[in-house]
Amino acid sequence: MNLEEKIEIVKDILKDKRVAVGFSGGADSTLIAYLASKVSEDVLAITIDNHLFPNSFLKHTEEMAASFNIKHHIIDINFYEDEEFLKNLPSRCYSCRNLMYEKIKSYGLENGFDYVCDGNNISDLVIDRPGILITYKMGFHTPLIEARLTSKEIHEYLNRNNINYSKSTTCLATRIPTETEITTDKIEKIKKAEEILSSLSGRELVKLRDFNELGICELDSFSKIMTDKSFNEINDQLKLLGYKKVCLNLSPLDDDEDIELDYENNSFQYQLPFTVNIENTKNQLEKDIIFKNDEKIHLEKIVINKNGLIEGYDFRDYTEALSEFMNILAKIRRDI
Repeated sequence: MNLEEKIEIVKDILKDKRVAVGFSGGADSTLIAYLASKVSEDVLAITIDNHLFPNSFLKHTEEMAASFNIKHHIIDINFYEDEEFLKNLPSRCYSCRNLMYEKIKSYGLENGFDYVCDGNNISDLVIDRPGILITYKMGFHTPLIEARLTSKEIHEYLNRNNINYSKSTTCLATRIPTETEITTDKIEKIKKAEEILSSLSGRELVKLRDFNELGICELDSFSKIMTDKSFNEINDQLKLLGYKKVCLNLSPLDDDEDIELDYENNSFQYQLPFTVNIENTKNQLEKDIIFKNDEKIHLEKIVINKNGLIEGYDFRDYTEALSEFMNILAKIRRDI
């Protein structure tokens, strides 16, 4: 399917429904809100203020909802009051989404919006994001996954149609290594550092990875800062915030995730960045399983291994292989 065909699938899914969407103003939720505003009976964008997003986050979501002429509601959840979340365990994204999705679903249903969805896309299923399990647990609809839209395709459509979206909508807790406690001081320090980076680089997509006294700067483009003056200014300003050493990650940020298979001789292998919960995955694939044990599941042309390796065999061409791979992704249940 081409991009326009996938967009039509999303429109057909949303058509004439009362849609509530978890709304961050990022590319994915913006696409759903925009398309729903064109074809749905009514639309409600629900934004969670968890006190861990960039300063401009809420204002942007309000402006975007207004531009689409859809309802908008902000729910305040102070994550600093959740001791389990502040421990910053490897499962933090699971805990985060669990807190948010319960509130989003309850508010949507209580106000008559019976189609509650999020902006997960097919690319999210091959990234280490355990929060997807909450999407399944809470019964959220995922129209972008159903249409097999990747992040790259979503950005292409939004840019082609001049639809504005925020590139800075990720929770700032993700800038802190797991097993390191999340504190107000750390988050405020990261906020200020990213505002400095954005201002000096002219870029919206920036991140500051906080390793206590070490700050690692990440940007999607270095073109404006490749001078001694810019480096010195970034270094000086971030040191004033308390970082003793400031580094630049030379790998540019790239949020245009796509899915490409290592395909050869009618076969492919794809290594997922997480292990598979074989038992829960069996429950999603029961009718299609040819053979199963504790370590793997055999389907007609695909083998799902507990270690996250997906193997495919005997395909006519790459298109068929990619289609079959995407078809089973939403049925895989990962370990946290």
